[in-house]
Amino acid sequence: MTTMNKMKYLALLAAFSASVCTAQTTATQAQTSSAQVLNAVVAVVNNDVITTEELADRAHSAALNLRRQKIQLPPMPQLRAQVLEQLILERAISQRARETGIRVDDGVVNATIEQIAAQNKISIAELRRRLSLDGVPFTQFREEIRSQIVAQRLREREVDEQIKIPESEIDAFLADQAGYNINDTIEYNVSHIWIPAHEGMSTEELNNARSTANDILERARDGEDFGQLAASYSKANDALDGGNLGWRTLSQMPTAMAAAVRDARQNASKIAMNVSSDGFYIVKVNDRRDGVQTKLAGGPVTQTHARHILMAVTPVTDEATVLNRLSDIRKRLTVDKEDFATLARLHSVDGSATRGGDLGWLHPGDTVPAFEEAMNKLQPGEISQPIKTQYGYHIIQVIDRRQEAMDAERMRYMARQILRQRKLAEATVNWQRELRDRAYVEIRREEL
Repeated sequence: MTTMNKMKYLALLAAFSASVCTAQTTATQAQTSSAQVLNAVVAVVNNDVITTEELADRAHSAALNLRRQKIQLPPMPQLRAQVLEQLILERAISQRARETGIRVDDGVVNATIEQIAAQNKISIAELRRRLSLDGVPFTQFREEIRSQIVAQRLREREVDEQIKIPESEIDAFLADQAGYNINDTIEYNVSHIWIPAHEGMSTEELNNARSTANDILERARDGEDFGQLAASYSKANDALDGGNLGWRTLSQMPTAMAAAVRDARQNASKIAMNVSSDGFYIVKVNDRRDGVQTKLAGGPVTQTHARHILMAVTPVTDEATVLNRLSDIRKRLTVDKEDFATLARLHSVDGSATRGGDLGWLHPGDTVPAFEEAMNKLQPGEISQPIKTQYGYHIIQVIDRRQEAMDAERMRYMARQILRQRKLAEATVNWQRELRDRAYVEIRREEL
């Protein structure tokens, strides 16, 4: 009840107490009924619940995120179903974290939020205001930050630390690379949709998954918006980002996805599907380009000593604001001759900020393609315009270049990193699925 309504009721109370009491009782009953509907339980996850209010808040945030990326929104029932699955997985992860003793106290969350505000040069009050303009409650924002920290710590313990790369695998990988040709260094801008299917499913569930995947494939080839289909149906973590993976080589993709990309290259629609032991991969090749020279070539390579300043687009700092700030910083560097390291420490959100943005000596392939392409065009001492990558916007300065031979130890290190990233992606998907499968989940469809 608003303040104005309360004042009216107080005025009426003096003269018409009996009638007002009746009105207040009726209003209170209506509010209680409305609150009960708003806070109805939509899902039970073990000993925890997800309410319709929480689902509505997160669906609103997901819709804002898709609109920022100019991805057409899926029908609201499908968007709500996708968001609900994310919330269920978050509950399962947080419960597992509690079981294993992982805690993230308010101090850590507060410090993280303060860091976000500081990086964007705004106060906590201004952060609250901007979130409010987007219709995102600050309490919801806090809990999402907490959940992200918890999930990262748990994954590091249960997945990252368990990944081992035997020397024999590195030997086999290096031997396989000996047959590289120019097509193996092509990079693809890929979007994907993943429909899970595995041995633990019943025959009916497997048939439903296959039918869903075939239907999506046909609709995508008929011209439906791929990003919208991903947001509607994909069970991958990036579903609500339209399923876009950015630029990757075939060796950086799961085996089934790489096979689908190979098929898609031959298809007029650039869309194909492949099936593996964990499900159906539907991919769309958005673009292709020549990649960096093979990382494992044994001859001399050009190394670049570079530094950068990174600023990220966030819910409270839009793209235009980031570009304006970086343009101002570039002017201070090129015209006012301010110190690069000092500005990097003050403004960069990358881990290299404490080193003045210094990335050290970089080999080909050490950075993402968009960064490397821009860096390679710079002369020593030159500073780039703002460059966009999947991490945000960068200003890059090349300090020096040199020619060095790619020694055997470096080759093995890079091979290990490629194999680790490949295994980590697959292991994370399996870990999440196992957590979801172990949880007792009851979805109350009537509340959706």
